[in-house]
Amino acid sequence: MAKPKASDPKASDKASIESLFVTRLYRAPLSAYRPTVDHDELVASCYSIAEDDEAGQEWCEAEGYPGYTSYASLTDLPWRFPIFAEMVKALDKHVAAFAEDLDFDLDDRKLVLEDIWINILPEGGMHSSHLHPHSVISGTTYVQMPEGTSALKLEDPRSARMMAAPPRKKTARRDLQTFVYVKPEVGDVLLWESWLRHEVPMNMAEDERISVSFNYRWE
Repeated sequence: MAKPKASDPKASDKASIESLFVTRLYRAPLSAYRPTVDHDELVASCYSIAEDDEAGQEWCEAEGYPGYTSYASLTDLPWRFPIFAEMVKALDKHVAAFAEDLDFDLDDRKLVLEDIWINILPEGGMHSSHLHPHSVISGTTYVQMPEGTSALKLEDPRSARMMAAPPRKKTARRDLQTFVYVKPEVGDVLLWESWLRHEVPMNMAEDERISVSFNYRWE
């Protein structure tokens, strides 16, 4: 006697499928918690910092980093520039909301800003796949996103363990895809757990892509 097919109502009625170990991605406008962050001032501040940060420029040149990042040179942006202090006040609230969604038991401790840095990617610039060790939540807020610039590429954290698994269909639903591309808009905040591998593919736009990234630790 032939076995019932999965599409057979009698068989499917007995099946139960649920999603386990879900990866969460938070997205919201920065202004939801701090409408006082002036966008034009933020753009101007990023360019001003990049122009004056000789140590950062030297690091980018030595490391072959396209464009500019303050990651290895400036650790006190909120102290130096009031607009970044305002940004962090908003980010603190976004991170707290995300931590609540994740059902973290913080045990009367807090998630606090560990570091924050500027990224300016010119045409042809990219940031290869990486994660953020020693942090809990990482994220980026987007300052300048010209038409045609690269989205954020997120990788399924199980991909290294799939071994001989067949590839997913191109039509696979979003929560089953191996890579997910998220196209943020100017002013968006994206948050994810720091173990999630991600990258910024090559910027194909003629104009520069500007973002501000950050990490939060548990203390």
